[in-house]
Amino acid sequence: MLWLPPPLSGFAVAVALGLLIGIERERSKGAGPSRGPAGIRTFTVTALLGAVAFHIGGLLLLAIVTGCVASLVAVSYLRTPVGDPGLTTEVALAFMPLLGALAVTDEALAATVGVVIAILLAAKAPIHSFATTILSRTEVNDMLVFAAATLVVFPQLPNRYMGPFESLNPRSIWLLVILVLAVGALGHIAQRALGARFGLPLAGLASGFASSAAAIGAMAGIAAKDPALMRPAAAGAVLSTVATFTVMGAVVAAVSLPTLRALAPALIAGGCAAVIYGAIFTMRALHDGEAQNHEPAAAFSIKAAVLLAATMSVMLVTAAGLRNWLGETGILIGVVAAGLVDSQSAAISVASLAAAGKLAPADAALPIVLAMTSNTASKIVLALTLGTRPFAERVVPGLVFAIVATWAGLLA
Repeated sequence: MLWLPPPLSGFAVAVALGLLIGIERERSKGAGPSRGPAGIRTFTVTALLGAVAFHIGGLLLLAIVTGCVASLVAVSYLRTPVGDPGLTTEVALAFMPLLGALAVTDEALAATVGVVIAILLAAKAPIHSFATTILSRTEVNDMLVFAAATLVVFPQLPNRYMGPFESLNPRSIWLLVILVLAVGALGHIAQRALGARFGLPLAGLASGFASSAAAIGAMAGIAAKDPALMRPAAAGAVLSTVATFTVMGAVVAAVSLPTLRALAPALIAGGCAAVIYGAIFTMRALHDGEAQNHEPAAAFSIKAAVLLAATMSVMLVTAAGLRNWLGETGILIGVVAAGLVDSQSAAISVASLAAAGKLAPADAALPIVLAMTSNTASKIVLALTLGTRPFAERVVPGLVFAIVATWAGLLA
């Protein structure tokens, strides 16, 4: 409302929001003796009343007006003859004076809040349907677990390094748990939308761009909890490595294009091997009738997520111990130790040396492939630790095949 001076612009926003919410409630209040108590005029006047009260009397008058409106709403609710009238309209009406006052002080924020309220009111049927018919009790419980892990546990963890060799950051480790839970939730959503045969491989491929290790851990948990999903989960785990080669190429290119040219044959060979192996298991998953007709169970396995974090913690301590024991004198030793946890970070360090002229681009390819090799070893450990034996038998050969092809491309 830039064409109106304050406070008229705030009043105009209050009126507009009252009209918007009032129109939605007018269409929902019905007709006859059982119709709702408030519509367009009531919501508009109430919002404008709050704006005027705050403008001329500040918080005190606004509190009095809001209390009066809430009292009238309560009386109207108690006199409603309907057995279960609900409280949504009444709560929205009692909130309107506050929204009108907000429009006087912050028009953009008031508009945002008002539109969100209108959307929530209009989306009653879809929201109720989603909560009561689409979501299962298990999925609701999983949502609560994810919310607790993200909003309760994560903020309380210290964000500093501690433990052996100052190698463990509790917040970073728990972030990996959250990532595994998120990957599992993505796979569950993909199953619900596309079926397990399509959904899990697609979710594994997409999740690999965030963390291939987390994707493998999540797919291992799915396969362990539900053996009927073994094939599509294995396909998703293998396809996550395709993203590893893509991301590696992108991060190296961002730091040093000459290094990417030297590394390109290795990345292409390894990526093609991962695509071929992943395609084989994806085709097998697509012909798995048992998986397609299977209803997804839990969205994720908290046990698998915590076990993955514990395994990665051991690897972090091991990598820090190697650096402490052997020192930082050898670049090969350093990247191998770093690659146990994160091959991209090791690759960025090596490519930065090449970009600074301290290392020839042709010589930078070997340390990067070594980092990818140690990272592959970590993924193999995760597959063996978190997954069942049949899962590991399907995933580990694909990881080995991809890294062997990477070395072949480097040495060719």
